[in-house]
Amino acid sequence: MKEIADYRAREYSIFNLFHKQNAVLTSGDISDFRLMTIGWGMMGNIWGHPGSAVTVYVHPSRFTFPYMLEKDYFTICFFPEEFHSDVITLGTHSGRDGNKLAMTKLTPIEIGHGVTFEQAELSFICRRIYAGQFSIDSVPDEIRNGLYKKMEPHWMFIGSIEHVISND
Repeated sequence: MKEIADYRAREYSIFNLFHKQNAVLTSGDISDFRLMTIGWGMMGNIWGHPGSAVTVYVHPSRFTFPYMLEKDYFTICFFPEEFHSDVITLGTHSGRDGNKLAMTKLTPIEIGHGVTFEQAELSFICRRIYAGQFSIDSVPDEIRNGLYKKMEPHWMFIGSIEHVISND
């Protein structure tokens, strides 16, 4: 694994990273972290920040959610297709019920203020700069009456990208 010194100069398939690639969110440090599969996210700039930012969305019912509120850093890890079943395992089992990571072939490693995996091909280590819940009154009617009809809205977490690590 190597750090990408000028990660902003690199080309990313932004519309596919979250939509089609296998992504895992971690929060905490190597001695105490939580993780979950994610499919919702965005990358860009905000508030004139000198670096770039990543936004992820976490439902309050997720076991990882309290760590996202408490910890200053989170990591988004993208995996090659060969680890698809491992990422799915992390998304279909809860850490409340046991060690779901032990059910996979993934090996966690410490990276700066976060946790990534030996098998991840791309990892963004982010410092949380914003956390807030969607206002139910501000989401479109079809979302309010569909997805959020029987559950509370997701939270948005914006992280300032501090490091990008690549396995290529």
